[in-house]
Amino acid sequence: MRIIHFADLHLGVRQYQRQTPAGINLREADVAQALTRAVDLCVARAPDLVLVAGDVFHHVRPTNPAILHAFGQFARLRQQLPAADIVMIAGNHDTPRSSETVCILRLFSQLGIHVVEGGAKRLRLRDGMVSVLAVPDVPALTMALEADPSSSFNVLLMHAEADAILADRVEGERAALVVPAATLEDPAWDYIALGHYHVHRPVGPRAYYAGAIDYTSTDPWGELRAERAAGLPGKGLVEVELPAHRVRFHALPPGRVFLDLEPIDARGLGAEAIDAAIRAAVEAVEGGIDDKVLRLVVRNVPRPVSRDLDQRPLREWRRRAVHFHLDLRRPEHARVDASGAPGHRPTLQDAVAARLAAHPLDEELARERFVSLGLGYLEAATAGSAQAPLVDDA
Repeated sequence: MRIIHFADLHLGVRQYQRQTPAGINLREADVAQALTRAVDLCVARAPDLVLVAGDVFHHVRPTNPAILHAFGQFARLRQQLPAADIVMIAGNHDTPRSSETVCILRLFSQLGIHVVEGGAKRLRLRDGMVSVLAVPDVPALTMALEADPSSSFNVLLMHAEADAILADRVEGERAALVVPAATLEDPAWDYIALGHYHVHRPVGPRAYYAGAIDYTSTDPWGELRAERAAGLPGKGLVEVELPAHRVRFHALPPGRVFLDLEPIDARGLGAEAIDAAIRAAVEAVEGGIDDKVLRLVVRNVPRPVSRDLDQRPLREWRRRAVHFHLDLRRPEHARVDASGAPGHRPTLQDAVAARLAAHPLDEELARERFVSLGLGYLEAATAGSAQAPLVDDA
């Protein structure tokens, strides 16, 4: 039996204030195309079972274009794989926190997709040969995570955090559930398909995060670091063959290039020397910076020196790239805090991000978007830009 497992689509996400000629946020369009490529790859592999491990949408109330695109692509998947079973669970981005809001994923049940939201459910598929315990993002789990001994193949599908990623996950958001290490190591499960963590990663002998299909978190740079450390080519899908337990990661063609450039240590350098180092780093980008998303960290830049940096090339680079973030970091001065432990002064960006992350919001408002927009205003202000970021209706 062949399984395809993917997760964390985040359709409808908006980033970086750029639009397509049709007036759609450019990154929203990128992510939509990532789903198209994921469905193409899924159809080409012709699995018996397709598992979608949550966060199909970025918002509980997605936009109409996001809904229409998702429905069209899953309808195509259903049409071209008529014999396959498709199981979809709700992630934390899909799950309403108010009883007055209905989970939008119910829409896909009209296509013959098994949609599980609001609570765990065991599905017996293929005449009982396959048992899928589907566990969406829920505040409390009332069903024991146990395999079905009467089925030939047991699959656990969850949107949750594993103990292994709690210390080094690249996203700031928490899932409602933590899957215990004992469950991840339980040999009764033939495969454990997980969603929420955006980087493909094994977390047990037969337990895997598929990772996201595009860079949609608030920390794509952390994702890039984790992917480099794991030797991954980027985003993709997981293919599993049972009973051989062969697991293969299929990379998706990237829709947008994300680059975290080599950091610059500016200790002891003046403004002109730093300008030259920044220019050299940008000009060394293979293929140029046009239409890419880039970050360049420059460490040890005192505030008076940062004020003297040449803003003209920065404005030009920001015009050419989809997003160019020059991350200037002041020297860290060791100090002793009230408890006697050594520490360092947080940057202005750190302080603003922490304040926005703690600010009370209505349930229907997107926390990630709120923080991202605030940091965008801060970046524009500190860069001396004459125009603040445009506010969209996310």
